[in-house]
Amino acid sequence: MKLFFYLFSIGIFLGCTNPSTKENFPEPSASAQSITTKSFSLSRDEYYDKVLGMLVGSAIGDAMGAPTEMWDRKSIDTQKGYIDSLDLLVREQSPEGPWLTNMPAGSTTDDTRWKYLGIQYVLTQLQDSLNPFDFVAHIIASYDLEKERISKESDDYETIDKNFSHLTWLIEWVRVAKPFLDKDLIEYNKRLSKFYGGEMSCAGMLYSPVIGAYFAANPEKSYRQAFDLSIFDIGYAKDITALTAAYVSKAMEPGVSFDKITLLTREIDPEKYFSSRLIGRMAYKAVEQSKYISAQAHALTEKDIPSALKLPSNFKHGRLSYVQLQKAYALLETHLQDVPFHAGEIHLINLTALEFSGGDFSMAMEFVTNFGRDNDTVGAVTGAILGAYWGANKLPSQMVEKAINANREIVGIDLEMLAHKLVDHQLGVGMD
Repeated sequence: MKLFFYLFSIGIFLGCTNPSTKENFPEPSASAQSITTKSFSLSRDEYYDKVLGMLVGSAIGDAMGAPTEMWDRKSIDTQKGYIDSLDLLVREQSPEGPWLTNMPAGSTTDDTRWKYLGIQYVLTQLQDSLNPFDFVAHIIASYDLEKERISKESDDYETIDKNFSHLTWLIEWVRVAKPFLDKDLIEYNKRLSKFYGGEMSCAGMLYSPVIGAYFAANPEKSYRQAFDLSIFDIGYAKDITALTAAYVSKAMEPGVSFDKITLLTREIDPEKYFSSRLIGRMAYKAVEQSKYISAQAHALTEKDIPSALKLPSNFKHGRLSYVQLQKAYALLETHLQDVPFHAGEIHLINLTALEFSGGDFSMAMEFVTNFGRDNDTVGAVTGAILGAYWGANKLPSQMVEKAINANREIVGIDLEMLAHKLVDHQLGVGMD
């Protein structure tokens, strides 16, 4: 008990620093702290490795998919061959995409920026819970900061052009955030219904892995907190956002069996989606579909290989593996939505990649990337879950190095510092 109060006292000291200070993250000093719940204990180093794994795994998925984002699998096969590594991000600048034209391998898009923004928000929270009004206020403040920056650089047209992407990236979110913050229910509902055209987008999935990492090995709390912060989601996309946080949280539990992660969908349902009239829980139907697709694909044998089969360039896994992969892709394509960033579609592709790969990080990243569609977002979600499960030290070292370096030196996001900051903040605030 004395040890608990000693650790708690140290935590309070760390948690009282000013989270809004605009400065580079300092390198934290070595610490013997740990986080403990009723069911598990992680040393600070173990927790840090899993938080960094979530961030780097997500960044790798983002970076692998970004060069071919929104392509179909046939276009990827024809123009790129089989993608199994990080490649140059040869694309035009865009608000939701890369903020520079043509970037080095490992560079990322808004999927990684939302992890950064999500952690910056968490660092402002001084209680062991997350406030959605503070969250939207943080988004609005980030938008206002970009407006101020542009106004100060009014004579530098090239800088204005570059920074305008920063502003445009957030403006769609601010339209929803402002009436929510003002508690104007009618206006909030109106704007939410038009958010990105009124589609059931994957908005919350972009930042919810941060919530799961913050409440490590506490999937039910992660679900509830992410659901509260899913103010940009509609329909069962809110359930998917919350489950994504829960998956990441469960993946951080020491010694957890990989198959237990997505099966949380059967166990955690505080909003009673299973009781929905006529429909039931759509997120769990995707779990069942992913298992069916994977089983059908892996059931193929050597006799199912076409004699005239030609493997794409750079495919190193053998003819049967390729046939099984194509079977999974064909079955997935029967479930495509009207737009690739539909939360249900991203959820299903993510679950199928996890199931098909059996938790193998590289295989899952290749599965997602070569399928196409919104592959940087799916890759970011799948990579976050697997990165949290394995920890950064067990991810492919060359990919980890490229992602860390490109994001720090080119994108301006220091993933290692972010991980340190989140870990120290959680140790300071405490964990249920």
